[in-house]
Amino acid sequence: MDGETLGSAAQCEPAKPGAIPMAGWAVYSAFGLVLAWFYLIVPGSGAASSLSPLMWLKSTWNPETDYEHGFLVPVIMVGLVISQWKRLRQCVDAGSMWGLPVVILGCLLYIAAQRTGQPRLSVGGLPMILWGASLYLWGWRTSRLLLFPVFFLWLAIPVPEFQQATTKLQILSTKLAQWGSGIFGVETVVEGTKIHSAAEKWAPLQINEGCGGIRSLMALIMISSVWAYLAPISMWKKGLLCLAAFPLAIVGNMLRLTSIFVISEYGNANFAANTWHDWSGLLLFYPLSLVLLLGVHSLLEGGLPWNRAKKVEVRKVVGRSN
Repeated sequence: MDGETLGSAAQCEPAKPGAIPMAGWAVYSAFGLVLAWFYLIVPGSGAASSLSPLMWLKSTWNPETDYEHGFLVPVIMVGLVISQWKRLRQCVDAGSMWGLPVVILGCLLYIAAQRTGQPRLSVGGLPMILWGASLYLWGWRTSRLLLFPVFFLWLAIPVPEFQQATTKLQILSTKLAQWGSGIFGVETVVEGTKIHSAAEKWAPLQINEGCGGIRSLMALIMISSVWAYLAPISMWKKGLLCLAAFPLAIVGNMLRLTSIFVISEYGNANFAANTWHDWSGLLLFYPLSLVLLLGVHSLLEGGLPWNRAKKVEVRKVVGRSN
């Protein structure tokens, strides 16, 4: 199956005038209220089991977990659904019983979370419940469009193992920044994840988990996955575009850290370690990463994406005229 049939490029025949989904708005409202009760009200997650699943999730979006980006996930989810709203209405079809096993699996994860005190299980099961319900109520064509937006929620769930794995990313970022600084004539000495000037021109700097790349990596995974979802390209190209987040995050973060060390060496060390450190992500990392991501997309397309879109439109016009 071509990847263009999944995501933003999916097309549906217009629904019949006056077509009504198999379940009424009363059923949808009841389903929403039940979900809200179990995920927003019923405790059983977090410290002393005093938090509901979604309240626990919200509490994890903090600097200690390096998951401050979590607040953006539901906003992006809603935005993606709204962007597909017209197609979603056109694609409403007869529901499928295959949605029920998915809903049941999500409910079992919720029950397991309540029994074991593992809130990640209940939050991880929420997309299954939502997506399975869409398949059961509105059919495959609608649920296909909702697959990515709904499961996008998984990117908001902190995973301790992932955070621990970024220790190697810290070390890699430190070594690459040392190499990048050397290109500009800045000699540095590395001690674990601490780097300082060989000439002792500035105080040693510690590369923590956030600076080491976990925040930038998670941000780029979010950006690249949404970019791939919206891009009208085949599925294997979407996969490569998502995977590009990993090397691009490393390169972008290395250049950001290098800029901090170079400014410390030749400019104002206090400015570099504080003001530039806080703003370099916004002013350097993200613009550079977006340009690199555009480069990867262009490489996969054989040219700039908007040029390809114009060519496709021209071919459609020529085809109609013939």
